[in-house]
Amino acid sequence: MARDPRERDAARLLVLGAGPAQLGLLAAARRHGLYVIAVDRDPSAPGFRYADRRAIVSTEDEAGIERLASAERVDGVIAPGIDWPVAIAARVAERLSLPHPISPETAALSTSKLRQRERFTAAGVPQPGYVVCSGAAEAADAANELGFPCVIKAPDRQGQRGLTLVAEPRHVASAVEIALDASRSATLLVEEHVAGRELTVNGFSVGGRFRPLTVTDRLTAEPPAFGVALAHVWPSELDPRTIADAIEVAGAAGAALGIADGPSYTQILVGGDGQPCVGELAARLGGGHDAELCRAVLGVDLNGLALAAALGRPIALQQLAPVAREGGGCVRFLVAPPGQLRGVTGLEEAYALDGVKGIRLYRQPGHAFGALLRGPDRAGAILAVGAARADALDQADRAAALVRFDVEQAPASPLEKV
Repeated sequence: MARDPRERDAARLLVLGAGPAQLGLLAAARRHGLYVIAVDRDPSAPGFRYADRRAIVSTEDEAGIERLASAERVDGVIAPGIDWPVAIAARVAERLSLPHPISPETAALSTSKLRQRERFTAAGVPQPGYVVCSGAAEAADAANELGFPCVIKAPDRQGQRGLTLVAEPRHVASAVEIALDASRSATLLVEEHVAGRELTVNGFSVGGRFRPLTVTDRLTAEPPAFGVALAHVWPSELDPRTIADAIEVAGAAGAALGIADGPSYTQILVGGDGQPCVGELAARLGGGHDAELCRAVLGVDLNGLALAAALGRPIALQQLAPVAREGGGCVRFLVAPPGQLRGVTGLEEAYALDGVKGIRLYRQPGHAFGALLRGPDRAGAILAVGAARADALDQADRAAALVRFDVEQAPASPLEKV
């Protein structure tokens, strides 16, 4: 049987992950004519529909990924949207002599919140106060030193896994248990809680020059879903000087970690004093469809740039030049009620609204939704644009109201009926 011409002639890319955070890049890879091999441990991962080949392999199985990359003779490997595989992709690329935008050393720094904090301290990059701890007693002392509320987190996880906002001393022990249970090491971080606004600076570096693209307001859910984004909205409502300071801080953070090429995603915290500091940085695309938002409002194909960097292709600075397309835009996440998903309706009506550019659904029928506690608990997302940010948000909200998740709720237990 004749081989698919695309398999024979197209550049071959290995993508680590086929979940919600990789959907935009996988779709862009198909649009750019690449031959894509995607790996994910979940056979129902939504991004597999964009792949030419799929492999049911964990994105943390470094040996398995290297064997697959070698067997498939790939031209590049990329880990968009999730942190830990970023370091795996960089190491595999180095061992197989493949192009890659960042070194294994920089990738390791970018995937460890602890090592980031240490490097930021050495470079003088503003960040929240923090203490490294190994148990409840040390954490209690650190929390008392930093003050309440404080944040207790695993140093090597994302998506709110192992993360707790601690309001008072009696909750420290349980937060420590959650962090250590999630941590890949025997340590945890206790950090100062910076109450205020959250921004996301999405940028791209070429030859050591950082180019900021979208700076978005990060609208988050109420506790207990601490840190879970419900929307990314562009442009930010903050004043131009504060935005410029946030961009400067993001650039300094990337330089401190050695990011000279490729995408970066930096969460910035702006407290009551108005001074931005780094919450965390990732040497990858944002996992909340940030690249699609960038393309919609600025005309910059951030996914395409990340693909080019992974394949070692040249990138002209003109490709990073924004072209004003829209006055505002947002990614608005969808939240389903708890229960087992039976189906989704209202998509056609939502798509028909002016300004709605895309709707992503993350789960298939049969998936059991729980309460919203972490990023992976979200059900989907809507990309909308408008003449101003308020218009984009309004259309996204209208579209979200039309999308209905039909779920079968679990029957109440006898105790719940009493």
